[in-house]
Amino acid sequence: MAHFFIDEALHAADCVPGAVVGIGGAEARHAVTVSRVRPGERLQIGNGAGLMLAATVVDADARLLTLRVETVTVTALLTPRIRLVQALAKGDRDELAVQAATELGIDGVIPWAASRSVTRWEGAKIKKGRDRWSSIVREASKQSIRAWLPTVGEPASTKMLAELAGTTRMLLLEPTASERLTSQAAPTDDRDILLVVGPEGGISPAELTLLEQAGATRVRLGDNVLRTSTAGPAALSILNVTLGRW
Repeated sequence: MAHFFIDEALHAADCVPGAVVGIGGAEARHAVTVSRVRPGERLQIGNGAGLMLAATVVDADARLLTLRVETVTVTALLTPRIRLVQALAKGDRDELAVQAATELGIDGVIPWAASRSVTRWEGAKIKKGRDRWSSIVREASKQSIRAWLPTVGEPASTKMLAELAGTTRMLLLEPTASERLTSQAAPTDDRDILLVVGPEGGISPAELTLLEQAGATRVRLGDNVLRTSTAGPAALSILNVTLGRW
């Protein structure tokens, strides 16, 4: 079952072994015209909210892909959730971070307009940028066969992050920090963990001070300085081990 497709319209109540379900829209067109799915093939499909099905294709029509359900699996959302606060970066570096973090199991991403961000989402670029990140998250989730689609939050200002620092476990990835991320103990509560990654120029001193005063903690990954595109995924890998996800 090499192919995995997502249709948010699938509901657990309708998906039992032997039931016939349909996938329409862009997913059906992609399955039939690009992936060349044909009757008799076995696929995996999900709704991005924990429901996963193994099913056999009954009819491969580009308008509606019809499948017969074989097995049903419902996966609970893991807690605490880990979200990546990724500063907007030039080129595609922020997008690379979002893609890799999704494949590695991030539960949500938040675009951050850091003071040193060269790229800015303003006006029509806000919706365009968020839609682009949502598309990246969706495709990376399909590639890695994830039961849950990560959320893509609204663009956040530093002031908004300071408000979140009071209710979450916020970790600022800062190369000059004295404390290593690997020294962080596993959390004893279900507060969301927020990994904050700065842009190419790093998190500014003023931002570090504001967020720390709000409750965030500076941590570093090691002796090397990582790019904004790799710091978040690297930190997530460490947390996956700390939390027992890996």
